[in-house]
Amino acid sequence: MPETMQTVHDIGLASPEEFQQVLALLERCGLPLAGLSDHRATILVARLGGRVVGSAALELYGAAAMLRSVAVEEPLRGRGLGERLARAALELARAHGIGSVYLLTETASNFFARFGFVPIPREQVAPAVQQSVEFQGACPETAQAMALRLAE
Repeated sequence: MPETMQTVHDIGLASPEEFQQVLALLERCGLPLAGLSDHRATILVARLGGRVVGSAALELYGAAAMLRSVAVEEPLRGRGLGERLARAALELARAHGIGSVYLLTETASNFFARFGFVPIPREQVAPAVQQSVEFQGACPETAQAMALRLAE
């Protein structure tokens, strides 16, 4: 069966051996790599035939988190895999007791709105998250900040 017709069943935490595959995927997708190595324990991957074909990562900052690195290999896009990865990341955030999740995006505001993320001014992002590598320069100033409240 051609790869694009196979179903990706395995989404879970990335193993240390998969980190380089995640970096290569993000590079192919034009997403920033800076700072990701500091958050290896909360990187999720989608696997197909033992190969990483999608990713989503959380950076944890106390009761807040940054969702980043949501990416899917080009031939597998449009099949719900990015949505599954984003939902898995939000479940991981809940499991860690996170109250608010933030992200920066230049192109995917509509995608993240599906999960309840709303655009906010960058200065309204939790101060700890504003200290992240993403906010400090990995993402351009033009990237839209978005927020999702998970708990009251």
